Amino acid sequence: MRLEKCYYCSSTVYPGHGVEFVRNDCKVFRFCRGKCHKAFKKKRNPRKSKWTKAFRKAAGKDLAVDPSLEFEKRRHVPIKYDRELWKKTIDAMKRVEEIKLKRQNQFIKNRLKKGKELRKEADIKAVKQSIHLIKSPAATAKVLEKKMEVQILQDSDVEMD
Repeated sequence: MRLEKCYYCSSTVYPGHGVEFVRNDCKVFRFCRGKCHKAFKKKRNPRKSKWTKAFRKAAGKDLAVDPSLEFEKRRHVPIKYDRELWKKTIDAMKRVEEIKLKRQNQFIKNRLKKGKELRKEADIKAVKQSIHLIKSPAATAKVLEKKMEVQILQDSDVEMD
């Protein structure tokens, strides 16, 4: 079963699904659904459509430059397999998948870290701007009165000694 990639959004096109467009110069374009086909016919740039993988990579939202992503590329040279090579290939595929997941998770953590810092700064700024809502002038006046009373009592105790 051959799985193709959509020319517009880079998602997987399964057999029997999607649309195939052949240009006059015999270039074949495969699309996963009508949405991609129509956007292509309207000459829209996939890097400007927010739902495509091209946009996510261009905007820095997906991991774009990573050697582990190179293994997905199709190889056109047929290889004669023997059982030992087949086992090694399967083990290598599992290991590559683990590495890819680990790198993607780290990339996501690094992206989220920046947003967390920005939210914290915004919260601190909001508290500084609206501190009067937290501390009322009446409450501070009462605290000052209590401090003055304690001070007077301490002063009177010192004079008695």
